[in-house]
Amino acid sequence: MLIANAPCSWGITYPTGNAYTWQHYLDEVAAAGYRGTELGPFGFLPKDPALLKDALAKRDLAMVGATHVHTFGDAASAPLLMQTLRELAPLLVSLEAKHLVIMDESNWYPEGQEGALDEAGWAGLTQMVRDAQALVEGDHGLKLSFHPHIGTAVEREAQIDRLLAETAIDLCFDTGHHAFWDQDPLAYMERTFPRIAYMHLKNVDGAVRRRVLDGQLSVAASYGAGVMCPLPDGVVDIQAVMRLLEARGFAGPVVVEQDVAANAVESPLQLATRNLSYMNAIAK
Repeated sequence: MLIANAPCSWGITYPTGNAYTWQHYLDEVAAAGYRGTELGPFGFLPKDPALLKDALAKRDLAMVGATHVHTFGDAASAPLLMQTLRELAPLLVSLEAKHLVIMDESNWYPEGQEGALDEAGWAGLTQMVRDAQALVEGDHGLKLSFHPHIGTAVEREAQIDRLLAETAIDLCFDTGHHAFWDQDPLAYMERTFPRIAYMHLKNVDGAVRRRVLDGQLSVAASYGAGVMCPLPDGVVDIQAVMRLLEARGFAGPVVVEQDVAANAVESPLQLATRNLSYMNAIAK
């Protein structure tokens, strides 16, 4: 099973203003031993397919897909979503990627009101999901999936269940984001496995999570405090997750992601290397 990584593990969440150039990122993700990468925020890696294809080939990297963040809580933003997907999907097709992931934008929600949508807002979200799926899958032949994420309108199991019931979209399932609210990733994977098309592997620091659950730490501050810890160090049984994927014959992408804490002593390259070493060890 090919294990990929993503630009977010290097702190790259926007197309510009990053500490790493796109060449530096590709050099380091390859140096860490990964053979696949996500596209990252649209515009960070080159939009020129020939240039990007050559850069990937030189580093023996495959493009596995892209995760696109959009303000699904704002129904008026639907035309922008479709415009972006009309540009993004063909690029992925040209790079021989098979998947595109969409995700709600957590920064759009005021602190303390993360994920709060009224019925009209939810209707707008689900309509955007349906329209995006028709475009991406119907017009471009890619598999579209939705990523439940902390601090958005789709983060708790009841919200995910509702999205699955009211749309035909499948999931990009993130072990860390699911476990953040003390939900059981393995149990939910067992229950919804036919609707899981894409995997993000993250782990959660149990002590930091407890501070959030006890109201001592905000969701936003928990990232800097290291709530998303390296794969070997957290409460999610990543080895059990991988056993489940193997047993069920999972064929979608598996992407390691690592949010870097404010006080991290390891560099993104060191963290990525350690995470892959752990993945290789549990595979034996």
